[in-house]
Amino acid sequence: MRHTGLRGVSPRHGFVVTTRRDTHQRPAADLVDRTFMTKAANQLRVADVTRVPAWASFVFLAIVVDVWSRRIVGWAIGESTTKLVIAAV
Repeated sequence: MRHTGLRGVSPRHGFVVTTRRDTHQRPAADLVDRTFMTKAANQLRVADVTRVPAWASFVFLAIVVDVWSRRIVGWAIGESTTKLVIAAV
């Protein structure tokens, strides 16, 4: 692209903070002890929820990953985060 003088176009114009930490609350317990290793499949799964821009608003994408195989074992898309990870499982 640089060679031909083309540039990408991105609709993003800044950074939006979607999560604000409550300084009066303790952080959640680290249930996996930051050890993201297992000896076999289906022993430890991790999940992530991401906000994705859509045409009119935003949707949420939840994925569940098996730590041993690093494969996505489930995913779900919805307009709210309520029960979204459970739906992904």
